[in-house]
Amino acid sequence: MLSQTSVMEIHSENYRFLQEHVYSQTGIVLEGDKHYLFESRLTPIVRQLGLGSINDLCALLQATSKPDVKRQIAEAMTTNETYFFRDPAHYDAIRSILLPRLRDERRDTKRLRFWSAAASTGQEAYSLAMLLLEEGLGDWNIQILGTDFSSQVVERARTGKFQQIEVNRGLPAILQVKHFRRAGVEWQLSEAVRRMVSFETIDLRKSMRALGPFDLVFCRNVMIYFDAETKKQITKEIHGTLFRGGWLLLGGAETAFGVDEWFDRKSEGNATVYVAR
Repeated sequence: MLSQTSVMEIHSENYRFLQEHVYSQTGIVLEGDKHYLFESRLTPIVRQLGLGSINDLCALLQATSKPDVKRQIAEAMTTNETYFFRDPAHYDAIRSILLPRLRDERRDTKRLRFWSAAASTGQEAYSLAMLLLEEGLGDWNIQILGTDFSSQVVERARTGKFQQIEVNRGLPAILQVKHFRRAGVEWQLSEAVRRMVSFETIDLRKSMRALGPFDLVFCRNVMIYFDAETKKQITKEIHGTLFRGGWLLLGGAETAFGVDEWFDRKSEGNATVYVAR
Protein backbone atom coordinates (compact mmCIF):
# COMPACT_ATOMS: atom_id res chain seq x y z
CA MET A 1 0.00 0.00 0.00
CA LEU A 2 1.25 3.48 -0.84
CA SER A 3 2.09 5.62 2.17
CA GLN A 4 0.64 9.12 2.25
CA THR A 5 4.14 10.56 2.71
CA SER A 6 5.59 8.77 -0.31
CA VAL A 7 2.76 9.95 -2.55
CA MET A 8 2.76 13.56 -1.39
CA GLU A 9 6.44 14.45 -1.06
CA ILE A 10 7.59 16.45 -4.09
CA HIS A 11 11.27 16.94 -4.87
CA SER A 12 12.22 20.57 -5.49
CA GLU A 13 13.15 20.01 -9.15
CA ASN A 14 9.82 18.28 -9.76
CA TYR A 15 7.95 21.12 -8.05
CA ARG A 16 9.53 23.58 -10.50
CA PHE A 17 8.75 21.22 -13.37
CA LEU A 18 5.08 21.06 -12.36
CA GLN A 19 4.87 24.85 -12.11
CA GLU A 20 6.28 25.18 -15.64
CA HIS A 21 4.03 22.43 -17.01
CA VAL A 22 0.86 23.93 -15.60
CA TYR A 23 1.83 27.38 -16.91
CA SER A 24 2.61 26.09 -20.40
CA GLN A 25 -0.62 24.11 -20.59
CA THR A 26 -3.06 26.56 -18.98
CA GLY A 27 -1.38 29.92 -18.42
CA ILE A 28 -2.03 29.55 -14.67
CA VAL A 29 0.75 30.99 -12.51
CA LEU A 30 1.37 29.02 -9.31
CA GLU A 31 3.78 31.20 -7.36
CA GLY A 32 5.10 30.68 -3.85
CA ASP A 33 4.51 27.50 -1.89
CA LYS A 34 1.69 25.59 -3.55
CA HIS A 35 2.86 22.13 -2.46
CA TYR A 36 -0.48 21.50 -0.75
CA LEU A 37 -2.32 22.25 -3.99
CA PHE A 38 -0.23 19.85 -6.07
CA GLU A 39 -0.47 17.22 -3.35
CA SER A 40 -4.25 17.37 -2.96
CA ARG A 41 -5.03 17.48 -6.68
CA LEU A 42 -2.40 15.15 -8.11
CA THR A 43 -2.48 12.36 -5.51
CA PRO A 44 -5.72 10.89 -6.99
CA ILE A 45 -4.01 10.73 -10.41
CA VAL A 46 -0.98 9.02 -8.86
CA ARG A 47 -3.25 6.35 -7.38
CA GLN A 48 -5.31 6.01 -10.57
CA LEU A 49 -2.17 5.35 -12.63
CA GLY A 50 -0.77 2.93 -10.05
CA LEU A 51 2.32 5.03 -9.38
CA GLY A 52 4.25 5.33 -6.15
CA SER A 53 4.51 9.10 -5.76
CA ILE A 54 4.03 12.49 -7.39
CA ASN A 55 7.72 12.30 -8.31
CA ASP A 56 6.93 9.15 -10.31
CA LEU A 57 4.12 11.08 -11.98
CA CYS A 58 6.59 13.80 -12.98
CA ALA A 59 8.93 11.18 -14.42
CA LEU A 60 6.07 9.72 -16.45
CA LEU A 61 5.05 13.15 -17.65
CA GLN A 62 8.58 13.93 -18.80
CA ALA A 63 8.94 10.58 -20.54
CA THR A 64 5.56 10.29 -22.26
CA SER A 65 4.20 11.97 -25.35
CA LYS A 66 0.64 11.03 -24.44
CA PRO A 67 -1.42 14.24 -24.49
CA ASP A 68 -4.13 12.72 -22.30
CA VAL A 69 -1.77 12.41 -19.31
CA LYS A 70 -0.51 15.96 -19.77
CA ARG A 71 -4.06 17.23 -20.12
CA GLN A 72 -5.26 15.30 -17.06
CA ILE A 73 -2.60 16.87 -14.86
CA ALA A 74 -3.25 20.36 -16.22
CA GLU A 75 -7.02 20.03 -15.72
CA ALA A 76 -6.51 18.82 -12.16
CA MET A 77 -4.80 22.11 -11.32
CA THR A 78 -7.62 24.35 -12.54
CA THR A 79 -9.98 25.81 -9.94
CA ASN A 80 -13.69 25.16 -10.49
CA GLU A 81 -15.37 27.06 -7.68
CA THR A 82 -18.82 28.30 -8.72
CA TYR A 83 -22.40 28.51 -7.56
CA PHE A 84 -25.81 29.73 -8.71
CA PHE A 85 -26.34 33.52 -8.97
CA ARG A 86 -22.87 34.28 -7.67
CA ASP A 87 -22.39 38.05 -7.19
CA PRO A 88 -26.11 38.90 -7.15
CA ALA A 89 -25.42 42.57 -7.99
CA HIS A 90 -24.37 41.47 -11.48
CA TYR A 91 -27.66 39.72 -12.10
CA ASP A 92 -29.55 42.72 -10.70
CA ALA A 93 -27.72 44.99 -13.15
CA ILE A 94 -28.48 42.65 -16.04
CA ARG A 95 -32.14 42.58 -15.09
CA SER A 96 -32.62 46.30 -14.47
CA ILE A 97 -30.15 47.96 -16.88
CA LEU A 98 -28.93 45.68 -19.67
CA LEU A 99 -32.08 43.75 -20.55
CA PRO A 100 -34.36 46.79 -20.93
CA ARG A 101 -31.86 48.27 -23.39
CA LEU A 102 -31.47 45.03 -25.31
CA ARG A 103 -35.24 44.53 -25.47
CA ASP A 104 -35.52 47.89 -27.20
CA GLU A 105 -32.51 47.46 -29.49
CA ARG A 106 -33.38 43.90 -30.54
CA ARG A 107 -37.17 44.09 -30.68
CA ASP A 108 -37.09 43.26 -34.40
CA THR A 109 -34.66 40.32 -34.35
CA LYS A 110 -35.33 39.09 -30.79
CA ARG A 111 -31.85 37.57 -30.76
CA LEU A 112 -29.40 37.72 -27.85
CA ARG A 113 -26.03 36.04 -27.29
CA PHE A 114 -24.09 35.64 -24.05
CA TRP A 115 -20.83 33.96 -23.03
CA SER A 116 -19.85 32.47 -19.68
CA ALA A 117 -16.07 32.08 -19.86
CA ALA A 118 -14.56 29.79 -17.21
CA ALA A 119 -18.06 28.34 -16.78
CA SER A 120 -16.96 25.38 -14.66
CA THR A 121 -19.93 23.06 -14.01
CA GLY A 122 -22.41 25.48 -15.54
CA GLN A 123 -24.14 27.28 -12.67
CA GLU A 124 -23.25 30.73 -14.03
CA ALA A 125 -24.62 30.08 -17.52
CA TYR A 126 -27.72 28.32 -16.21
CA SER A 127 -28.38 31.16 -13.74
CA LEU A 128 -28.45 33.59 -16.63
CA ALA A 129 -30.79 31.33 -18.60
CA MET A 130 -33.21 31.14 -15.68
CA LEU A 131 -33.10 34.92 -15.24
CA LEU A 132 -33.93 35.45 -18.93
CA LEU A 133 -36.87 33.05 -18.71
CA GLU A 134 -38.12 34.79 -15.58
CA GLU A 135 -37.93 38.11 -17.46
CA GLY A 136 -40.28 36.80 -20.15
CA LEU A 137 -37.72 36.24 -22.90
CA GLY A 138 -38.56 32.58 -23.46
CA ASP A 139 -39.79 33.25 -27.02
CA TRP A 140 -36.57 35.04 -28.03
CA ASN A 141 -33.67 33.42 -29.88
CA ILE A 142 -31.22 33.23 -26.99
CA GLN A 143 -27.83 31.54 -27.15
CA ILE A 144 -25.68 31.19 -24.06
CA LEU A 145 -22.21 29.70 -24.52
CA GLY A 146 -20.38 28.26 -21.53
CA THR A 147 -16.69 27.43 -21.89
CA ASP A 148 -13.97 26.04 -19.66
CA PHE A 149 -10.45 24.68 -20.01
CA SER A 150 -11.40 21.47 -18.22
CA SER A 151 -13.17 18.88 -20.36
CA GLN A 152 -14.33 17.09 -17.20
CA VAL A 153 -16.30 20.03 -15.83
CA VAL A 154 -17.69 20.81 -19.30
CA GLU A 155 -19.07 17.28 -19.53
CA ARG A 156 -20.66 17.70 -16.11
CA ALA A 157 -22.16 21.04 -17.09
CA ARG A 158 -23.79 19.50 -20.16
CA THR A 159 -25.72 17.03 -18.02
CA GLY A 160 -27.48 19.81 -16.11
CA LYS A 161 -27.41 17.63 -12.99
CA PHE A 162 -26.46 19.03 -9.60
CA GLN A 163 -25.98 17.65 -6.13
CA GLN A 164 -28.06 18.86 -3.19
CA ILE A 165 -25.18 20.92 -1.81
CA GLU A 166 -24.88 22.66 -5.19
CA VAL A 167 -28.53 23.65 -5.47
CA ASN A 168 -28.34 24.88 -1.87
CA ARG A 169 -25.67 27.41 -2.89
CA GLY A 170 -27.31 30.54 -4.28
CA LEU A 171 -30.34 29.01 -6.00
CA PRO A 172 -33.64 30.57 -4.86
CA ALA A 173 -36.12 27.94 -3.71
CA ILE A 174 -38.77 29.21 -6.12
CA LEU A 175 -36.45 28.60 -9.08
CA GLN A 176 -35.49 25.16 -7.80
CA VAL A 177 -39.17 24.18 -7.70
CA LYS A 178 -39.83 25.68 -11.12
CA HIS A 179 -36.82 24.49 -13.10
CA PHE A 180 -35.52 21.30 -11.40
CA ARG A 181 -36.76 17.81 -10.69
CA ARG A 182 -35.37 15.03 -8.55
CA ALA A 183 -33.13 12.51 -10.34
CA GLY A 184 -32.05 10.02 -7.70
CA VAL A 185 -29.73 11.83 -5.32
CA GLU A 186 -29.27 14.71 -7.79
CA TRP A 187 -31.39 17.51 -9.20
CA GLN A 188 -31.98 17.60 -12.97
CA LEU A 189 -32.35 20.98 -14.66
CA SER A 190 -35.31 21.36 -17.00
CA GLU A 191 -34.96 20.98 -20.75
CA ALA A 192 -36.35 24.52 -21.19
CA VAL A 193 -33.27 25.93 -19.44
CA ARG A 194 -30.73 23.46 -20.81
CA ARG A 195 -31.58 24.07 -24.46
CA MET A 196 -30.64 27.74 -24.07
CA VAL A 197 -27.06 26.84 -23.14
CA SER A 198 -24.24 25.02 -24.96
CA PHE A 199 -20.82 24.16 -23.59
CA GLU A 200 -17.39 23.89 -25.20
CA THR A 201 -13.82 23.31 -24.06
CA ILE A 202 -11.76 26.43 -24.78
CA ASP A 203 -8.34 27.75 -23.76
CA LEU A 204 -8.77 31.48 -23.07
CA ARG A 205 -5.23 32.14 -24.31
CA LYS A 206 -6.28 31.27 -27.86
CA SER A 207 -8.00 33.60 -30.32
CA MET A 208 -11.67 33.87 -29.37
CA ARG A 209 -13.07 36.45 -31.77
CA ALA A 210 -14.80 33.86 -33.93
CA LEU A 211 -17.01 32.99 -30.95
CA GLY A 212 -18.81 36.34 -30.97
CA PRO A 213 -20.41 38.72 -31.21
CA PHE A 214 -21.90 38.69 -27.72
CA ASP A 215 -24.05 41.11 -25.77
CA LEU A 216 -22.41 40.16 -22.47
CA VAL A 217 -19.40 38.15 -21.34
CA PHE A 218 -18.90 36.77 -17.84
CA CYS A 219 -15.19 36.29 -17.13
CA ARG A 220 -15.29 36.22 -13.36
CA ASN A 221 -12.69 34.98 -10.88
CA VAL A 222 -10.33 33.64 -13.52
CA MET A 223 -7.99 36.55 -14.37
CA ILE A 224 -6.40 36.27 -10.92
CA TYR A 225 -4.65 33.08 -12.03
CA PHE A 226 -2.82 34.63 -15.02
CA ASP A 227 0.22 36.85 -15.37
CA ALA A 228 -0.07 40.45 -16.58
CA GLU A 229 0.68 39.73 -20.24
CA THR A 230 -1.86 36.91 -20.40
CA LYS A 231 -4.51 39.03 -18.67
CA LYS A 232 -4.06 41.79 -21.22
CA GLN A 233 -4.26 39.41 -24.17
CA ILE A 234 -7.42 37.74 -22.84
CA THR A 235 -9.05 41.11 -22.19
CA LYS A 236 -8.26 42.23 -25.73
CA GLU A 237 -9.68 39.02 -27.19
CA ILE A 238 -12.86 39.29 -25.13
CA HIS A 239 -13.31 42.86 -26.34
CA GLY A 240 -13.15 41.53 -29.86
CA THR A 241 -16.06 39.17 -29.15
CA LEU A 242 -18.41 41.89 -27.87
CA PHE A 243 -20.85 44.15 -29.65
CA ARG A 244 -20.03 47.82 -29.12
CA GLY A 245 -21.78 48.66 -25.86
CA GLY A 246 -21.64 45.03 -24.73
CA TRP A 247 -20.76 44.24 -21.15
CA LEU A 248 -17.80 42.45 -19.60
CA LEU A 249 -18.32 41.33 -16.00
CA LEU A 250 -15.30 40.50 -13.83
CA GLY A 251 -15.10 39.15 -10.29
CA GLY A 252 -15.66 41.62 -7.48
CA ALA A 253 -12.00 41.83 -6.39
CA GLU A 254 -10.59 41.31 -9.87
CA THR A 255 -8.83 43.48 -12.42
CA ALA A 256 -7.80 42.83 -16.00
CA PHE A 257 -4.69 44.50 -17.36
CA GLY A 258 -5.51 46.78 -20.27
CA VAL A 259 -9.23 46.84 -19.51
CA ASP A 260 -9.26 50.65 -19.66
CA GLU A 261 -7.88 50.58 -23.21
CA TRP A 262 -10.99 48.93 -24.63
CA PHE A 263 -13.74 49.40 -22.04
CA ASP A 264 -15.45 52.14 -20.08
CA ARG A 265 -15.82 51.27 -16.41
CA LYS A 266 -19.29 52.03 -15.05
CA SER A 267 -21.20 51.54 -11.83
CA GLU A 268 -24.66 50.11 -12.36
CA GLY A 269 -26.38 49.88 -8.99
CA ASN A 270 -23.99 47.88 -6.79
CA ALA A 271 -22.20 46.32 -9.75
CA THR A 272 -19.13 47.40 -11.68
CA VAL A 273 -19.45 46.69 -15.40
CA TYR A 274 -17.06 47.19 -18.29
CA VAL A 275 -18.71 48.53 -21.44
CA ALA A 276 -17.01 47.79 -24.76
CA ARG A 277 -16.08 50.86 -26.78
